[in-house]
Amino acid sequence: MTRPAPVEAAAVAAPAVAPAWWIWLAAWPVTAVFVLSNAATPLYGLWQRDIGFSKGTMTVVFACYIVGLIGSLLVSGVVSDRVGRKPVLLPALGLAVLACGIFATATSVVALMLARLLTGVAVGAVVSAGMAAVTDIAGPDRKRLGALLASCAMVLGAGLGPLLAGVLSETLPGPTVTVFLVEIALLVVAFVTVLRMPVSRRPSALGEGAWIRLPKVPRGNGRQLLLGIAVFAPGITSTSFVLSLGPSLLSGLLGTTSRVVAGAMAFVMFLAATGVQFAVKGLRVRVILLGGAGSVVAGMVALVAAVWTSSVVLLAAAAILVGAGQGMGQLGGLSLLNSTVPGDRLAEANAALNVGGYLPAGALPVAAGYLSDGVGLTGGATTFAVVLAVLAVGGGVVVAGGRAVR
Repeated sequence: MTRPAPVEAAAVAAPAVAPAWWIWLAAWPVTAVFVLSNAATPLYGLWQRDIGFSKGTMTVVFACYIVGLIGSLLVSGVVSDRVGRKPVLLPALGLAVLACGIFATATSVVALMLARLLTGVAVGAVVSAGMAAVTDIAGPDRKRLGALLASCAMVLGAGLGPLLAGVLSETLPGPTVTVFLVEIALLVVAFVTVLRMPVSRRPSALGEGAWIRLPKVPRGNGRQLLLGIAVFAPGITSTSFVLSLGPSLLSGLLGTTSRVVAGAMAFVMFLAATGVQFAVKGLRVRVILLGGAGSVVAGMVALVAAVWTSSVVLLAAAAILVGAGQGMGQLGGLSLLNSTVPGDRLAEANAALNVGGYLPAGALPVAAGYLSDGVGLTGGATTFAVVLAVLAVGGGVVVAGGRAVR
C-alpha cells in the first residue's frame, strides 16, 4: 500500500514585507492580555481585608495563574503552529474578558483563584501564538526586531496593569471593579487587531506528535532553549516574587499601604525590563544573557538589604534590577529561538521557553509565601533571595560556557 504524501507544514501567509507599523500593532494583543496578568497585584490587600486570607494563600492565588498558563502552554503552541495564530488568540481574548468579569465581582478566594486560572490560560496562548504572530509579520529579515517588540510588549503590559489598578483604585469608585472594566475595553481593541492582523495559516494535516504535550523545540535547538531558560527562569521568578509579595513587603516592612505605590513599584520594575531591551538590542546574545543573570543577582542582594533595613529606596532598586534581569533573559532567550527555530515550530518553541521559566516562577514564590507565614517576612524573603541568586549565578555559568550562543 502506498502512503499518502505528507502535507507540507503550514506556511505563514503574511505579506512579503509587512509595513513596520503592523509589527508594532501586532504586539498590542500581547500587551493587552499582559495588562490583565498583573492588574490584580495592588488589589490583593483590599481582597485580603474583605475576604480574609494569609500571605501563603495570596501566593496560592497567584500560583493559580501559573497553573492555567502552563496548562495552556501544553496546547496553545502546538495548535497555533498547526492551525494558525488567530484561532488561538481570539478564544484567549474571550477568556481574558471572562476573567475580568469574575475579578470585578469576586467575593471569595475561589473566585479569585478561578479568575487567575483563566488569566493564566489567556496569557499562555498569547506568549506562544501572539508572540509568534509578531515574528511572522516581522518576516525573516527583521527577526531581531520581532523578538524585541514581542518581548517588550509582554513586559510593558505586565507593568501597566498594576499601575492602572493602583491609580484607578485610589482615585475612582469601585476600587476592585474599575480597572477590569477598563481592561475589557483594551481587550476589545486587541480583538479587532487580531481580526485584521495580516497573518494567516493554511491548516495542516494532523502534524507530528500529540496535540497536547509538553512543548519542545526541533531536534538541534535544545541547547538554545536551555541557555535561554537558564537566565529567563531566575529573572521571571524574581519578578513574580515582587508581584506576589511586594504589597506585603511595602505594608509590613516599609509602613505603606498605598495601592498607587505598590502599582508604581511593579510598573517601574517592568519599565526597566522594557527599557533595558531597547538599550541592549544591538549587543551579542551572550552578553545580553550574562547581563540578565548579573542583574538578577544584584537585585537579590538589594532585596535582602531592603528587608533588613526597611529601605524603600533599596526595595525600588531591587525591583528595577530584577526587572532588567527578566527583560534581558527574555530577550536573549527569544532571540536564540527566533534565529534558529523554523517558523512552523516557533509558537511551540516560545511555549517551551515559558514553561521553563514559569514553573519555578510559580513554585518558589508560593514556598516563600508560606515560609514567610512561619518565620516572618524578613526570613522568608532572605531565603528566597539566596536561592534565586544561586540559580542566577548558575545560569550565568551555563551561558558563559555555552557554545550555542554568540
